[in-house]
Amino acid sequence: MERIETDLCIIGAGSGGLSLAAGAVQMGARVVLVEGHRMGGDCLNYGCVPSKALLAAGKSAQAMRSGGPFGVAPVEPEVDYAAAQAHVARAIAAIAPHDSVERFEALGVRVIQAWGRFVSEAELEAGDAVIAARRFVVATGSSPLVPPVPGLEGVAYLTNETLFDLRTRPGHLLIIGGGPVGLEMAQAHVRLGARVTVIEAARALGREDPELAAVVLARLRAEGVEIVEGQAVTRVSGQAGAITVETSEGRHDGTHLLVAVGRRPNLDRLNLDAAGVEVTRAGIKVDAALRSSNRRIYAIGDVAGGAQFTHVAGYHAGVVIRSILLGLPAKARGGHIPRVTYTDPELAQVGPTEQEAREVHGAKLTVTRFDFAGNDRAIATGQAEGLIKVMVVRGRPVGASIVGPEAGELIGIWALAIANGLKMGAVANMVAPYPTLGEVNKRAAGNYFSPRLFDNPWVKRVVRLVQRAIP
Repeated sequence: MERIETDLCIIGAGSGGLSLAAGAVQMGARVVLVEGHRMGGDCLNYGCVPSKALLAAGKSAQAMRSGGPFGVAPVEPEVDYAAAQAHVARAIAAIAPHDSVERFEALGVRVIQAWGRFVSEAELEAGDAVIAARRFVVATGSSPLVPPVPGLEGVAYLTNETLFDLRTRPGHLLIIGGGPVGLEMAQAHVRLGARVTVIEAARALGREDPELAAVVLARLRAEGVEIVEGQAVTRVSGQAGAITVETSEGRHDGTHLLVAVGRRPNLDRLNLDAAGVEVTRAGIKVDAALRSSNRRIYAIGDVAGGAQFTHVAGYHAGVVIRSILLGLPAKARGGHIPRVTYTDPELAQVGPTEQEAREVHGAKLTVTRFDFAGNDRAIATGQAEGLIKVMVVRGRPVGASIVGPEAGELIGIWALAIANGLKMGAVANMVAPYPTLGEVNKRAAGNYFSPRLFDNPWVKRVVRLVQRAIP
């Protein structure tokens, strides 16, 4: 068996592992990358990329139904579901070379395509090699969580890892889980001509601001998605093409079942006990520097037990690079990390929601708002339904919530402001091109200052005095 000694061994070639490997090797470190499945991880192969590609197909279909207000006669599109899924496959294939073994080997990374397992506190076995590294980083990501629902194990159900293999459109897609994944796939499929029922035990989009989530849910219901809330699934039965989901209040029959209730960290193959690494149900237990109970071993991304987003994994990679390669103090933060639900309209959040901010800041909190109905670009494009809220404490934004067109793009400026401790004046002073959706951010910031300027008697008194003094 080959023995490899290296500076850094990364287990997992998803977003975080690839970012770390590319950065570390180009900074002069010896890097070994271990991956037992597909390069690019969940995001490229089963998550972010394929879901957004299928959403784009659904959006094209919906555009044919919704042209009436623009003088374009609405028609029901002829949807070729297999062709829509072929578009998904092409999107993955176009991005795959950037994440490929060939690219990383060309950078100087030693890539081992095998599952890795720790055999000691300082050694990892993968394939025919034993890797001894100064530092290890576990970046194995997460997998779909399959709940212990009676009967589920005997039914042919889908997860995000198998959904994009379909080539025949579901007649009636049942979705267990009313979170972002469930609702994104619900809208994509109803727009592509399927009947869709979403079953959620609590409140759909329950993590999000209820006022903003209601806008998304109303749109999905208007497009034909049946959303059942407050009903826990008690049993699943049937066979391929005829599946029944029983809940606490009734039953739902469909042809296909998608399970989208969350994710679990990928830890099973790692033999972490041998490495002396402490784990919890959420993942590997890490400190603020993302270091585990074994000082040689770090964890990043989904497996680190925090927010499960591709961009978080990439951010974590930057944190550990500072610590591992440069010996600089570095800690991961969470307050500036945005998240987006890519429905139409989109729903984006950074920092706390209004309710969460009130619980923390109380009377110190000011919430400033602006409706997309006041944005000229949104009016011109027929997308004037939407809202932005910004949570402000002592003149600085601490959180922002946006529902509306391109909310995922618009949230970036608030993530920037929060990450760098900027004041609201920084956004208010920005000159946004007209007419753009980006003006909603500036208008929201302006609304924060408006009462301080227009409703302040001292400001009016100063203005009158100045006017009298000017000849």
